[in-house]
Amino acid sequence: MPNDTSQTLQITPVIMAGGSGTRLWPLSRAGYPKQFLVLDASNKSLFQQAVRRMALVSGAQLAVGAPIIVGNEEHRFLMLDQLREENVQPAAVLLEPSGRNTAPALTLAALQALEAGQDPVLLVTPADQTATDEPAFAQALARAARAAADGSIVILGVQPDRPETGYGYIRTNADGDTPTVARFVEKPDVDTAKRYLAEGGYAWNSGLFVLRASTWMAALERFRPDIAGATRIAFAARKLDGPFVRPGAEAFAAVPSESVDYAVMEKCPGALPIRMVPLAAGWNDLGAWDAVWQVAVKDAQGNARHGDALMHEAHNTLVHATSRLVSVVGLDNVVVVETPDAVLVADRSRSQEVKKIVNQLGEQQRGEHELHRKVHRPWGWYDSIDSGSRFQVKRILVKPGASLSLQKHHHRAEHWIVVSGTAEVTCGERKVLLTENQSTYIPLGEVHRLANPGKVPLEIIEVQSGSYLGEDDIVRFEDTYGRAPKG
Repeated sequence: MPNDTSQTLQITPVIMAGGSGTRLWPLSRAGYPKQFLVLDASNKSLFQQAVRRMALVSGAQLAVGAPIIVGNEEHRFLMLDQLREENVQPAAVLLEPSGRNTAPALTLAALQALEAGQDPVLLVTPADQTATDEPAFAQALARAARAAADGSIVILGVQPDRPETGYGYIRTNADGDTPTVARFVEKPDVDTAKRYLAEGGYAWNSGLFVLRASTWMAALERFRPDIAGATRIAFAARKLDGPFVRPGAEAFAAVPSESVDYAVMEKCPGALPIRMVPLAAGWNDLGAWDAVWQVAVKDAQGNARHGDALMHEAHNTLVHATSRLVSVVGLDNVVVVETPDAVLVADRSRSQEVKKIVNQLGEQQRGEHELHRKVHRPWGWYDSIDSGSRFQVKRILVKPGASLSLQKHHHRAEHWIVVSGTAEVTCGERKVLLTENQSTYIPLGEVHRLANPGKVPLEIIEVQSGSYLGEDDIVRFEDTYGRAPKG
């Protein structure tokens, strides 16, 4: 489509929120990955920051619409809660039934955008990056959007300031506001990265793409028609549930798994118009703990700290404490991350290797791979504060107006003590209201439900006792959130 500056350019942000963030363990877990974490003083998660940055894009003849979110089924209420905190109503939340990498995810977003009968320019961003200069970021995206209006593919490239081996690189043909991309380069070794930095003409691949929805579909049909066709089938079989759009699960599982880069971008130079807009906005993909240290506020010794941390004779070290005092003496270039159920101590220069620990956790099927001790649910959260062979103690918070499922357990009984708020308790045929310091008992096998009818959060202490206390000992009869009958 020609770039007609007399007409308003319709823009749709696309937030790709399906990553796992394994290299930021133990803070990032499969059930609560890094894009939903708060890692800086902004008190906003990386996902919320991404949504905010997209909304800042503005300019003459630019109309930025509601974002399309692409994420995992298990994170759906987490995404909605964080969007609600930002007062953002999404155009759609596309829920991937299974992980098929970023090319199918972007294809779902493009098909959703084209459903409205328009062909907007898509601002495609991962949900797990940061930028310290948001106005400069928004200006670069606006420039990229105008460049993409004529059907070009535009990628944002970051000027390297060090020989980084954790990023892919972009080689451009010439200088200017939007130079042509000559080729994409895989993550280099240290010597090659040093050469790129010395030669110039190379930029880090930010993973930020700007292009029309139809441009993506045409490029995908050209280079990977198998992905395009299979994703179309899955999208055609979608089901709608409020803001949620669920592609057909069986059809989506048959979609080839591939990244945007491998499927299309790396094939474009010399075949399709692809350009780069330079990005100078304090960008970082926070791919590992070393990157978190790089963007953090540091003291005179180069140390960065979060939470209750004391340091003596330490230099260029990161301490992230979440639940207790962490003290460090005489350590240089180290990362220390503390959570209630795990502690990481690592050489900062080797923080990329944290994923090796995560792999071991997965192989051993340990709970620290999947969830934190504090587990978020659509109705609130629970924190498993103590446990033994036949008991478990949980602290539970239920949001105002929310309720747990109507359920029963085969192997455990439960005692509930209200700490604050009002609890509506269903136990068999009986329904009662409990307030602060009151308690009740749920016998083994009894159908029950906990709800918060009030306008303030409900907090209770739950004491479980029985022969088996696993989370899979739940039989659901009714559930507000559409979760499976069992589990």
